[in-house]
Amino acid sequence: MTVLVVTNDFPPRQGGIETFVRSLCDELPELVVLTSRSPGDTAYDATLPFPVVRDRTSMLLPTPRVTRRAIELMRRYDADRVLFGAAAPLGLMAPALRQAGARRIVALSHGHETWWASLPATRQALRRIGDAADVVTTVSAWCERRISAALSPKATIERLTPGVDTARFFPGCGGAEVRRELGLGGRPVVVCVSRLIARKGQDTLIRAWPRVLADVPDAVLLLVGGGPDRERLEALARPLGESVRIAGAVPWQDVPPYVDAADVFAMPTRTRRFGLEPEALGIVTLEAAATGKPVVVGDSGGTADTVRHGETGYLVDPYNPVATAVRLVELLTDPGRAQAFGAAGRAWVEAEWTWARSGAKLRTLLDV
Repeated sequence: MTVLVVTNDFPPRQGGIETFVRSLCDELPELVVLTSRSPGDTAYDATLPFPVVRDRTSMLLPTPRVTRRAIELMRRYDADRVLFGAAAPLGLMAPALRQAGARRIVALSHGHETWWASLPATRQALRRIGDAADVVTTVSAWCERRISAALSPKATIERLTPGVDTARFFPGCGGAEVRRELGLGGRPVVVCVSRLIARKGQDTLIRAWPRVLADVPDAVLLLVGGGPDRERLEALARPLGESVRIAGAVPWQDVPPYVDAADVFAMPTRTRRFGLEPEALGIVTLEAAATGKPVVVGDSGGTADTVRHGETGYLVDPYNPVATAVRLVELLTDPGRAQAFGAAGRAWVEAEWTWARSGAKLRTLLDV
């Protein structure tokens, strides 16, 4: 029983959905992937243990031509299961693939489907996708509430969360080396690893930093990531001197040591654009927990699912630098509490946030 995975989001392109879809592929016994082109894809695909077919475009859309190609791949590889890497808009192909012989169709949803559920025209399209698929999955309780409101009563919705690679993210996975390279020594360090975009809240951390320094004068804020907001963040941080470091983007394989370099991981992400741009979940928060770090996370969308408030870290108002600073100071000045939060986070991730667990759920939904 071969699964045809139809996705626009696939490595070597980097991002949360790309990681999610690629990791789920490792949990499927037989599959073929139909996806878009991206720089470096030929070399990347040569390393994979399953076939990948690249469309000629860099954006895979549910056009008649792409639908015909998907049907051709179903027949060539004898695939009778279909997994859409993102329900919207690719799930609009579901009726045609069903008619071509698909016995089970699962459509993954992420954050952007929540705004599809909020606007009249796209809401109707999402409803059609839900009716055509056997299952629409969601990554968090918040996403489920938003998306299910747009689906018809006959649609089936299930939770399918991403996992954490605890063999990559673990206490002591390279943070000491990063500290030496950056000259941080034994100074208290708060780390944020994320794209530098307004929604992720790095500016809230910078605005909170003078209050943190008032109680922890030698603390360092380390921002790791690249993105369009870098110039603005650098200007905002300039008066704080070397107490704020912007390391820029690092390769995917080098991310764990930067997380491990933290005493506290913080990402006060927030919802923007009148609720249309939320944080669907925030897997990086769980990766930080797996590394044994206490977390301080902005209350946005599904982020509440990634932290046990008062046990593995804290949810904060992402628009309130004072509230953020209070929690950071609390954890930086109470190593015992910070270590207890970190240990609880690691245990929680190992128990409930593994790729094996997510893969088993997906195989059940696909019935393979």
